[in-house]
Amino acid sequence: MIELGKSQELTIVKKVEFGVYLGDTQDGLESEERVLLPKKEVPEEAQTGDRMQVFIYRDSKDRLIATTRQPEFSVGETAVLKVKEVGKIGAFLGWELEKDLLLPFKEQTARVQAGDECLVALYIDKSGRLCTTMKVYPYLRTDSPYHKDDRVTGRVYEIAENYGVFVAVDDCYSGLIPKKEPVMGLKVGDQVEMRVGQVLEDGKLTLSLREKAYIQMISDGEKLLDMLEKKGGRLPFNDKADPELIREATGMSKNEFKRAVGNLYKQRLIVIEPDGIRKV
Repeated sequence: MIELGKSQELTIVKKVEFGVYLGDTQDGLESEERVLLPKKEVPEEAQTGDRMQVFIYRDSKDRLIATTRQPEFSVGETAVLKVKEVGKIGAFLGWELEKDLLLPFKEQTARVQAGDECLVALYIDKSGRLCTTMKVYPYLRTDSPYHKDDRVTGRVYEIAENYGVFVAVDDCYSGLIPKKEPVMGLKVGDQVEMRVGQVLEDGKLTLSLREKAYIQMISDGEKLLDMLEKKGGRLPFNDKADPELIREATGMSKNEFKRAVGNLYKQRLIVIEPDGIRKV
């Protein structure tokens, strides 16, 4: 079977002036399906019966065609591609093959511009054409080699208010920064360094932008001291303040803020007042 959007090994079944026709042969049986490999890509020594590794796509006239070039990905896989231009129906992405790939507006998790790099998956649309989507969640792998507390790098591909920030670790593994995490300023396309908080039973990764608690407490304390310095030595709230106020002002959760304040208090670097904290 000749499969669109995939690399496969096919047999030369017929030589013609403008190239060779390839077919799929299994157990000595020859399929009636044929696909052309243009002459410019046929090795001079190629003969009928030779096997060749090719990728199947559609040319500018929507005809199935083979190429010996191996593109960045196959159907069902992900890759990072550059936007060449934006048209009326979506963006067009450059890749190893001549015909650009369409990224429809409806398949974008954030609007892209010419020159942007975006993580996409390759799929076959309803009209039988190769197409891309930034909604890569179903295409990401769950067999990463990572373990709890490993440091990883990933790319933000979607942000959902109810769940958090979806990240493709190494551009191919499924990960999520839960909504409880402070993620101020993150946007689709950002590349971030994170810590693996948990490897779930299904292989997906729960991620954190923060260090382990005892390490983060020191970093948060330094951040608070810097904030106090810039605010004239006093902040108008303490660890009993509303969690949202704390998160908005510091980027920390209430528990993280409380640990940092407690550590600074023990070191006698701050004084906790009824309505704030003050640097000593």
